[in-house]
Amino acid sequence: MEFIFITLFPEMIEQASRVSIIGRAVEQGLVSVTCINPRDYATDRHRSVDASPCGGGAGMVLQAGTYCKALDRARELAPDALTVALTPVGEPLRQPRVEALAAAGRDLIFLCGHYEGFDERILERADLRLSVGDFVLTGGELPALCIMDAVARFLPGVLGKMVSAEEDSFADVLLEYPQYTRPVCYEGRQVPEVLLSGNHAAIARWRRKEALRATYRCRPELLGRMHWQKGDGALFLEMLEEEKTKQPGEG
Repeated sequence: MEFIFITLFPEMIEQASRVSIIGRAVEQGLVSVTCINPRDYATDRHRSVDASPCGGGAGMVLQAGTYCKALDRARELAPDALTVALTPVGEPLRQPRVEALAAAGRDLIFLCGHYEGFDERILERADLRLSVGDFVLTGGELPALCIMDAVARFLPGVLGKMVSAEEDSFADVLLEYPQYTRPVCYEGRQVPEVLLSGNHAAIARWRRKEALRATYRCRPELLGRMHWQKGDGALFLEMLEEEKTKQPGEG
């Protein structure tokens, strides 16, 4: 899959795409990362990409001319790509959207904004508008990198085992259960005995209940969107009873 970033700061993208799992995926040819700078399509000696908003107001707005020309170039490189604009007014990013983007198998073009945002005529050329949260950043590069990272994890070969992506938080709406490794005892804290039992059915049951607990504690609104499995109701009630008996501050 090819990821094309239309960005004023290509060095941010290039640095991030050279490290960790994405870096290895690039080296292995599993993903491709390209940057296109709208300044290259500016026509004045200052290479301007922004101007004052029509009607007045604070700040500067990204001009349609330079960004649309950069987008034209991106579409020449990847004709079937989906164009994604990163904007606070976009659809909140959720795991189902991430999985849908990966499953579609289409290349992605990211429109990374700055300043007071895009001229609306740039956004009109996007196929999708996405936001990574109800907060404002200085630019669209970090959200675009988040989306690339999230999508790439579902591409064949990027992760060592596909089950790693399938079992992560939000894959089934629920948050992930707690994880432990050795030593069995660290600073007085023990690994739960069930994880050392070798009883795979008991371990699976414990993990499901702990996923319910983590979601109940941290993101209770997600419980209304989860796919309840057989036995989840009993596990949930058992977990609630345990929560009632916990002392303040007890994990």
